[in-house]
Amino acid sequence: MRNISIIGSTGSIGTQTLDIVREKGDLKVCAMAAGSNIKLFEKQVREFSPAIACLWDEEKATELKKNLRDTDIRVVSGMDGLIEVATCMRADIVVTAVVGMIGIRPTIEAIRAGKDIALANKETLVCAGHIIMPLAKKCGVRILPVDSEHSAIFQCLHGEKHNSIARLLITASGGPFRGKTREYLTYATVEDALKHPNWSMGAKITIDSATMVNKGLEVIEARWLFDVQPGEIEVVVQPQSIIHSMVEFEDGSVKAQLGTPDMHLPIQYALYYPNHLPLSGERLDFKKLKSIEIDEVDRDTFRGLDFAYLSLAMGGTMPTVFNAANEKAVALFLNKDIKFLQIYDIIEACMKRHKVISNPTVRDILAAEADVYAFIDEMKWS
Repeated sequence: MRNISIIGSTGSIGTQTLDIVREKGDLKVCAMAAGSNIKLFEKQVREFSPAIACLWDEEKATELKKNLRDTDIRVVSGMDGLIEVATCMRADIVVTAVVGMIGIRPTIEAIRAGKDIALANKETLVCAGHIIMPLAKKCGVRILPVDSEHSAIFQCLHGEKHNSIARLLITASGGPFRGKTREYLTYATVEDALKHPNWSMGAKITIDSATMVNKGLEVIEARWLFDVQPGEIEVVVQPQSIIHSMVEFEDGSVKAQLGTPDMHLPIQYALYYPNHLPLSGERLDFKKLKSIEIDEVDRDTFRGLDFAYLSLAMGGTMPTVFNAANEKAVALFLNKDIKFLQIYDIIEACMKRHKVISNPTVRDILAAEADVYAFIDEMKWS
């Protein structure tokens, strides 16, 4: 029996992780955390009976505590609660599936406590990769990627020597607006942007896929996860989402990881690494697969990728600014306060005004985020 903690159990990755727990039977959820979805969270907690349950929202945590009076489950809240879940003594691995920079501190504390990390929180490496990866190495902790693209690269590199890598090829579906022009995107609606052709994801990451910012964030993550330089990472469009990513080696050979677009596979691989265990679900049928498409990214239209490479080149707090500006802009778009293309305008404006802090601490990172949020709030973007 392997014990796991889950931070972000009510989100897309969290609920699919619980699917795997149900299916496998040899995983025990010892601690779990969510944001504010008390109805779903209580249902999960009663099903999986963790020792510790955390709701970020303090008022709802108080309500949950009353609801769970008939159990021995201890209910906690806020950042202290997240850290308690992340450092649960019984946990062997922590699934960090929460969205946002609130995932950074719990991840750091989990690493310090010697827990392996099944990483699905982008901000952890985008904003603090320079802190996380050396700390994991020092503590002897494994960072196991959950994102399908990074999991694919991770699988391709298993058993390979790092110095033989020529480049990483991260694939993108192109999202709902693949092939569209800037003129078309001028009038793109929230409903249009949420219609991803292949993947079922949360609203924020689906919009990030539509802008291609998601691929930019993945480039930054890949730089830290695999210890490569930005020039060794390329993004290509693979609209069928069959090739999840590739690695080209110095001899010219290329390894690719293929499969159906199903997040259960990379989640399970992280939980059971290095084993490929049986998993229910659809299989890739090569008899029906007539071709696999590959295309270039239209970087003039989808500017999010170039912003990511620029932020990575500038380093320090700039990736935090890129991430925070996008996070706030996406929230404004989902609320229908701005138009789709203004997401790029907001990111660009925030990056242009920022003065980079090199080698930032967690406090510097959080301060940069707060500064970006304050700047966006002061401006009139509608």
